[in-house]
Amino acid sequence: MKELIETWQARDGTELFTRRWLPDTEAKAGIALVHGLGEHSGRYQHVAAHFTRAGYMVQSVDLRGHGKTPGPRGHADSMDLILQDIDLLLEKLAKVNPGRPRFLYGHSLGGLLVLYYALRYKTALCGVISSAPGLTTVLHKQIAKVNLVRILGSLTPRLTIPTGLNVNDISRDRQVVDAYLADPLVHNRSSLGFGKGMLDMVNWVQAHPQQFRLPLLVIHGSADQLGYPRGSQEFARLVPGNVTYKLWEGLYHELHNEPEKEQVLQYLLGWMDQQLILQAENE
Repeated sequence: MKELIETWQARDGTELFTRRWLPDTEAKAGIALVHGLGEHSGRYQHVAAHFTRAGYMVQSVDLRGHGKTPGPRGHADSMDLILQDIDLLLEKLAKVNPGRPRFLYGHSLGGLLVLYYALRYKTALCGVISSAPGLTTVLHKQIAKVNLVRILGSLTPRLTIPTGLNVNDISRDRQVVDAYLADPLVHNRSSLGFGKGMLDMVNWVQAHPQQFRLPLLVIHGSADQLGYPRGSQEFARLVPGNVTYKLWEGLYHELHNEPEKEQVLQYLLGWMDQQLILQAENE
């Protein structure tokens, strides 16, 4: 596997830090990968290694306010700007791997963003993978905090607050937790404007599952205490057409970082390979 580092200029001029992982042979398809809140693309190198061994190219970007992309930590001026960044990610993937199918894969916040993007942009894709999307989270139990975010998110959108993430809930693998805590590019901040944007995005996505038209795989861990599986299960139940919901018994939030990660990643590969077969049959 070869890794290429690039900086792209977003459509509003923001410099986006990106990573591309290449297979040793010609790529049969490309995967655009969107990370979660507070983390960055570098935490997915082992995921990319698994996919590239199977002949997939993987392209990712550090979301604005995350990783090595500049900006206030945990802040974006609007969710529409992030959707434009995802659109650019897919556009670049098409340019470096022309004529090949593309998949969109996101985890946690990224899992929510890929659903939102697919519903809003109607881009032609071979499939969408949403891992532990935050459609129902621990935040929804904190009514006072939610109301405060909704009010202050418009008044002081750049004010940041701690996310309240319990790091021990990301994985049952202690090495993963320790690496997360030691990672200087990881943060636990979210601006009030970003928080309000996420809440609005959740409401919009939950209201439009019947409009989802792409092949969809939704995966979740049954023991996830950060993004509860019932939200993703309900969304998948309402999506018409080619949709698969996979609940992993006993797994925590970061399924790709659990002790069973090889099984999880192999399952994702199997689903993508099947979508490639279906697309070829329909052409």
